[in-house]
Amino acid sequence: MFTWRKKGRIFIPQEITNIDWLKSFAQAPAILKFDDFIRVYFSCRPNPDEKGQYVSYSAYLDLNRKNLFEIMNIAKEPIFKLGAKGTFDEFGTYPTSVIWKGNDVMAYYAGWTRCESVPFNVAIGAAISKNNGETFEKIGSGGPVLSYSINEPFVLSGPKIRQFNGTYYLFYIAGRKWIENEGKPEPVYKIRMAHSNNGLNWIKEDKDLIESKLEENEAQASPDVFYHNNKYHMFFCYRYGLDFRGKAKGYRIGYAYSVDLVNWERDDSKAGIDVSEEGWDSEMISYPHVFELDGRIYMMYLGNQVGKEGFGIAELEGELK
Repeated sequence: MFTWRKKGRIFIPQEITNIDWLKSFAQAPAILKFDDFIRVYFSCRPNPDEKGQYVSYSAYLDLNRKNLFEIMNIAKEPIFKLGAKGTFDEFGTYPTSVIWKGNDVMAYYAGWTRCESVPFNVAIGAAISKNNGETFEKIGSGGPVLSYSINEPFVLSGPKIRQFNGTYYLFYIAGRKWIENEGKPEPVYKIRMAHSNNGLNWIKEDKDLIESKLEENEAQASPDVFYHNNKYHMFFCYRYGLDFRGKAKGYRIGYAYSVDLVNWERDDSKAGIDVSEEGWDSEMISYPHVFELDGRIYMMYLGNQVGKEGFGIAELEGELK
């Protein structure tokens, strides 16, 4: 079993009072390393409109590399513009994952649009930054780089970009079905993977990577893969299909490992992190992001209400084996 020592909450969006498009949520943290700081990308929301409808934006904050609780800078504007009318990302971008590509930064993000019979649909877009990841220009003419297909009919989201042995890998989730929850449809989604030689043209593996544990309608999200000690380690989150907005059936963090990125062995007993007895992460924890920094391994993660009141960090004690 791994042991993660929780160090506390890093960022609370409600404490930001001078940015009108950042009022709540700081979801799905993902980092980019610089010499003196790390840039943490996350997704946020302004207040809802007069109809109670939200949009979501992607932003970043910079943390002092020597003190990860010191916020040095916060984005002055969203890193992406929302999509044009009718496009897949017209109403929001969430979440975002980034990677260096030479001197540029590539971003892969989930863009969502509103629907009629169900609340939303999601596909995955790509964008590039020429200014160290401060702002991004979307690639192409407004369409996604990875979208629904015959065996993945809806909700492609949660992209995590990685490069191993010269090949790009995109871990993501794909919808399986919508189920009714007291008249409200809820999506069931599973973890998938695609690979690419150039980061733009993707070949889907076309299989679920992680077996379900809780029930057939278990939803899985945020597949974060980290290579260490000759093994691929995946930390992800999962929940029940229904009644998941409270403690009993809410998100938890799971674990799986692989030697080939295709075949995974799930063992949640090794995850080593769970909800706290009280406080901001006492009901659920989700959307893990694992990274190495200056010889230490950290995990950023969301707490209650899937990051409505920010994200925190934990440090690994011992080794990933």
